[in-house]
Amino acid sequence: MSLTRRAFIQRGGILTAALALPQAAQPPAPKFRTNLQASSLAPFVDALPIPEVVHPIDHHPSPEDSSTKLPYYRIAMRQIESRLHRDLKPTRQWAYGSSCPGPIFEVRSGQGILVEWANELPAQHFLPIDHNIHGAESDKPEVRTVVHLHGAKVRPESDGYPENWFVPGKSAIYHYPNHQEAAMLWYHDHALGINRLNVFAGLMGAYIIRDEFEDSLNLPKGKYEIPLAIYDRILDLESQLNYPVTGDPKAPWVPEVFGDCFLVNGKIFPYLEVEARQYRFRVLNGANGRFFHLSLSNNQSFHQIGTDLGLLPAPVDVKRLTLAPAERADLVIDFSGSAGEQIVLKNDLAFNVMQFRVGKKTASGAGALPAALRPLTKISESSALKTRMLTLVEVDDLYKRPVHMLLNNTHWNMAVTENPVLDSTEIWNLINTTDDSHPIHLHAVRFQILDRRSFDIAAFWTQKKFVYFGPPISPDPSEAGWKDTVRAEPGMITRIIIRFEGYPGRYVWHCHVLEHEDNEMMRPYEIITASG
Repeated sequence: MSLTRRAFIQRGGILTAALALPQAAQPPAPKFRTNLQASSLAPFVDALPIPEVVHPIDHHPSPEDSSTKLPYYRIAMRQIESRLHRDLKPTRQWAYGSSCPGPIFEVRSGQGILVEWANELPAQHFLPIDHNIHGAESDKPEVRTVVHLHGAKVRPESDGYPENWFVPGKSAIYHYPNHQEAAMLWYHDHALGINRLNVFAGLMGAYIIRDEFEDSLNLPKGKYEIPLAIYDRILDLESQLNYPVTGDPKAPWVPEVFGDCFLVNGKIFPYLEVEARQYRFRVLNGANGRFFHLSLSNNQSFHQIGTDLGLLPAPVDVKRLTLAPAERADLVIDFSGSAGEQIVLKNDLAFNVMQFRVGKKTASGAGALPAALRPLTKISESSALKTRMLTLVEVDDLYKRPVHMLLNNTHWNMAVTENPVLDSTEIWNLINTTDDSHPIHLHAVRFQILDRRSFDIAAFWTQKKFVYFGPPISPDPSEAGWKDTVRAEPGMITRIIIRFEGYPGRYVWHCHVLEHEDNEMMRPYEIITASG
């Protein structure tokens, strides 16, 4: 958001003073709200929960080949109550199944499944809907859901298109072919206009694809492979989710949400007892808007072995890991040199996330990490049939709320302007003219990051030309694998190269700060066949 629009801006947990609006332009003063202070809670008193692995209930014919039977799952979305911390009352949440995060899918590459997503939620939402938001008008049902399997290569009808929502009492059956390499994907709500509310309420879960190549690497597995869904929330004094609003009941949308309660797998500041050996952690940033900068309190380094969509070419030594909303990281931490210690996973060096309690005796581990992981063939820039220049902009009218966050200065319901040809390659230049870092996600495809380059925003708008402040910057080694979400940094042009493999049809691309996504920072795109 523009620095002229709010008193403070937070990027990745760092709070910076900003300019205030003139008095006449100030939005209505927010109502006084009393929130729970996370610092008042005793840390590390709850064991880290591990979501259960879900199992199929039947086998049904494949939509691609009726002679083939596929595992059939049914996942209901329900309202639940659960304790987020030992000392808190139960908190109302929305869940896939009976927990938040929801159950873990474990599937094999190339072996498809069918999932029936059933909406068994109440008819009324318990979080504040802004009817000014496109897709959330007052004539729409309050409670609507549609599920997106983030990172999946699927046909459009199973992708969770934001307008394909369904209401309580209805369900949808999706086919996930799993024709992709081993990786941790995640599923979450994607309903147009209220996605931020449904995810904040709890609708998310992990989906792990495995394959033979990954199996051969002898990485930590079983009880030594732990999923970590990390996100932040705001609670009121009654331990209930407290989604922030502007104070204007007719326009409650806020541009970002940052809570001081850090949850891992549904618990605030949990602990995990580990043996003094190697562990593999599948980490997801499931926050609405917070960027996490993770490190260990003993200053120990760890290894990143994978990104959003699979293994890196080789392990990368890391001491501080940055994860934007929706990004994933595959990590290996070796506790063998820390027997008897208590190590805290920190955010921004100062804030507790969770604690590792290392056993007193060194245990046998999986051995040394392989020097090489999965080979990666770089996509050649010369193979790109098209290069697109796509702006990330903010339309800020001081007298009209809410502000619009736009991709290519275009609203959701305007004609499709990005129509790549199936199996073709394109380069997308993400031209960020705003003050925020935007995690940009493309549905249905994977891509590689080429580089980032600082440019003069004023010259771009006034002279219609690019004036650069320095040479292109290569992506970090930790970003050198396959991605589905990329951090488009402020005042920079981020270049990605994409091969549009998979299926023809309509998908979306968007910012994964959910408050931005809900307020126009999302666009449809269409993969077309060569014949058009």
